[in-house]
Amino acid sequence: MLSRRGLLATAALSSLPLTRPARAAEEVVRLGILPFGTAAWEAAVIKARRLDEANGFTLETVKLAGNDAARIAFQGSQLDVIVGDLIWAARMNAEGRGVRFLPYSTTEGALMVRADSPITGLKDLAGKRLGIAGGALDKNWLLLKAQGHESGGVDLEASARLAFGAPPLLTQKLETGELDAALLYWQFCARLEAKGFRRLISADDIMRAFGAKGAVALIGYLIDGPVLKDKPDAVQGFARASVAAKDILANEPGAWNLVRPLMAADDAATFEALKRSFLSGIPRRPIATERADGERIYTTLARLGGEQLVGSTGKSLPPDLYLDAAGNG
Repeated sequence: MLSRRGLLATAALSSLPLTRPARAAEEVVRLGILPFGTAAWEAAVIKARRLDEANGFTLETVKLAGNDAARIAFQGSQLDVIVGDLIWAARMNAEGRGVRFLPYSTTEGALMVRADSPITGLKDLAGKRLGIAGGALDKNWLLLKAQGHESGGVDLEASARLAFGAPPLLTQKLETGELDAALLYWQFCARLEAKGFRRLISADDIMRAFGAKGAVALIGYLIDGPVLKDKPDAVQGFARASVAAKDILANEPGAWNLVRPLMAADDAATFEALKRSFLSGIPRRPIATERADGERIYTTLARLGGEQLVGSTGKSLPPDLYLDAAGNG
């Protein structure tokens, strides 16, 4: 019998071609997008402004049910590009897949509490109900635990009452008071901020505490190695189009009219919070600087998560992992 993950992946793949396009159509770049994911926002701008045509490729978007389905489709060569995290990209590269990482966003999650919460620091979480999105090996949770140990002498795993779960459910429980705090992904944090909740500590704060010199892009576009080999010009065209789309969203307020229907923002406050968080996460640093900070955080996560998180192929980032819009790295 198929697992739930398998069923989701099968459903997601049902509309995909069973083979790669013929050589004549190799300039097509197939991007996997998730419901309400920000990659769909960027793709909408690329298509509306014809940035794909201007950069020598045709963008095709494929809607997927979730991250598991995206990874399975990507590993099955049914997609050229997905949004994923640096840790998984490094693991796939080191294991021989040749995956490359194009920085996409520095916006990360945060530990959220109610505006009137008495919790002001990690020590205050002792005995409190703490929700964690993403599971026991989630990078934000690993970093938060380490921050507690190394800067505050706090063992969150032992002292807090932990509840792992899906972000929408944890968000709801925080709103109803069933949780005292929740470690959530950035879109859920932005939606809560629009309702008056506050950030206790952000993932960016923690990464800087572990030596990062600036905001680190742990989320990126993942490009499969064979795709880069087969159609390098199209991949570089996609990278340039991504940068151009971000610049348009950063500098042309009217461009958000294309995006707002995709945001599930029911009110102006939520729209503005999501927009603000997206724009603040646009990577601006040179790839060499980005990689240096990525290496610092990866080393920390490898130490904390071990082989379960990073695999057995190495404790540092692969040398050829990063890709940039200028074709370097």
